[in-house]
Formats: sequence, C-alpha cells, structure tokens
Amino acid sequence: MRHRTPHDVVRGPGTLLRLSIGLLVFWWGLDKITNVEHAVQVSEAFYLGLLSHPAVLPVLGGLQMLVAVAYIAGFQRRWADPVVLLINTGSMLGVWRSIVDPFGHFLEGTNALFFPSLTVFAGCLLLIAFRGEEELVLDVRSAPA
Repeated sequence: MRHRTPHDVVRGPGTLLRLSIGLLVFWWGLDKITNVEHAVQVSEAFYLGLLSHPAVLPVLGGLQMLVAVAYIAGFQRRWADPVVLLINTGSMLGVWRSIVDPFGHFLEGTNALFFPSLTVFAGCLLLIAFRGEEELVLDVRSAPA
C-alpha cells in the first residue's frame, strides 16, 4: 500500500474544499447585492450592525465576490486566502454562541446550522497551511518555470 503524502490529500479533496469555501463566500457576496434588505438584517442580527448601510453592502458584496472568484481559481493565494479566512473568521465570531452551544442548552439565540462555521474556518487554515501542495490553482499554472 502506497503512503499518501500531503500533496495527494490536497490535490483532490483540497480542490473541492477550495471550491466549496469559495462558493460560500461568493453566495454571501451575491446576497449583499441582490437582497440588500436581507444583508442589512444579517448585519444587524449577527455583526452589531457594522457596515449595514444599504449603500455600502452592495459594494462590499461585489468585492467579496471578486475575492471569492480569485480564491476558487487559486489566483493570488497569498492575499486571497487570508482575506477569505478573515471573512470566515468574522462570520464565525458573529455566530460564536452557535459554536459553543449549537443546540441552545445554555445560551439563547443559537442555531446548530451555524456550527459548520468552525469547519469552514478550519478548512481555510488547512488550505493556507498546505498552499504549496496545491496543483489545480492559477498560481501554479502562471508561475515561471
């Protein structure tokens, strides 16, 4: 039986992980553009109303979508990966109660559906840690030989 290396692990599952996290960030950005009222409600409920101005959210959504596309494609990973990590960290902190107590046994206002924010956060860290092992990304394809 052949020993699997980090390179083997990141090649297939890592690509799917990058795609799924990037799509999540993309859809969050699109929501800020196409459903500003919902984005304001989310900001008010989870992020203390920070940046919840209806004129600001579509701009942030557009920038977020651009970052998500770069992230999915593996373009400029040295900046795209940390920005996506920062976006997901902010989201995770906004729902921290649901991570600490997903079923609301001790804390009010929790939702088990937010618990995967921790998994997304871990996935972002994993892709940063194994950045050098990825192949199906634009950074590798565009690197000089």
